[in-house]
Amino acid sequence: MRGYMIFELEITDPVAWTEYRLLAGPLMAAAGARFIVRSERIEPLEGGWNPVSISVVEFPSFEAAHAYYHSDAYKATLPLREKASRGRGILVGSTPPAGEA
Repeated sequence: MRGYMIFELEITDPVAWTEYRLLAGPLMAAAGARFIVRSERIEPLEGGWNPVSISVVEFPSFEAAHAYYHSDAYKATLPLREKASRGRGILVGSTPPAGEA
């Protein structure tokens, strides 16, 4: 089962966001993660949901994503992310769609 971190974010401090990405990006890569969605355009469809941006990061497994998010190394980046943005995030475990490995 793959793990997906899905975040709805609004960047409030672009300079701090750049600093955060420089720290968190290599940590994600070391955990086997890759971005599969970085929104450039969003069209609201239902439920009044109109996020500023959406990011989806895929991990090899739910457990790998959980371990990454709760690691001491990532926790050390959280104050910078919280300074740079506001938003919401979830961790989802999912099997690949039929026909995909």
